[in-house]
Amino acid sequence: MPLLKIIGRSGQITLGKEYAGCQVIIDQPEPGVWIIKTGRFIPDSEQWLHAAKASEKLRKAVSWAENNPPAESDIDKLARKMKIE
Repeated sequence: MPLLKIIGRSGQITLGKEYAGCQVIIDQPEPGVWIIKTGRFIPDSEQWLHAAKASEKLRKAVSWAENNPPAESDIDKLARKMKIE
C-alpha cells in the first residue's frame, strides 16, 4: 500500500516506529525514485568472511571445533613433537 510522506526541512522522512533501529538500503534507480529495503547488511571490513573460500574454511573450522572439545595441552609433548628444547 503506497504511503504519502512529506520530506521535512532537514531532508528526512519517517517510515514508522516499527522500523526504528532497522538497517535499510536505499537504491535510487533514477532521480526522484527511491527503493527502500530492510535487511541485514555486511560491513565492508567483514565482506571477506562471506567469500566462498573463507566461508568454506570457517565452516570446516566450526565443524572441527564442534567435534573436538577443548582439552588441556601437554606442553612437553608438543615441544618434543616440534623438536623444540
